[in-house]
Amino acid sequence: MLGLGRRSSWMRVARRLLSTEMKDKLQKMTTNHDIVVFMKGDPVQPMCGFSNAVVQILAMHGVEDYDAINVLEDNDIREGIKEFSNWPTIPQVYFKGEFVGGCDVLLSQHQSGDLIEELQKLGIRSRLLDTSPDQKSDK
Repeated sequence: MLGLGRRSSWMRVARRLLSTEMKDKLQKMTTNHDIVVFMKGDPVQPMCGFSNAVVQILAMHGVEDYDAINVLEDNDIREGIKEFSNWPTIPQVYFKGEFVGGCDVLLSQHQSGDLIEELQKLGIRSRLLDTSPDQKSDK
């Protein structure tokens, strides 16, 4: 319990250190598109396994139209987004400006089927709805 309180206090201080200008910039970036992914690399060439996993999960659902921000190109964004979201790792996924989580959260939503529902809220029909588990690629 003690450790959590310390972390919580530290994170509040860290959020206050984020400049108003950077907060505004990140707010615009997270709301610029229905789906925004802050990642290492880009969808064509992810630079870490977790970023690649997010790209692959979105691809399995047929999601190709999203804004991918390569945090390796701008350290201020890389560090700022962690403070902005109060989440210490990259990648970070946003739906309509709301922080969803990182790779672990998106993977969990995918595995539980919740991601299909979340995508529907965005007006996106998951490709997984168009295939049944018994369908094989034996065409």
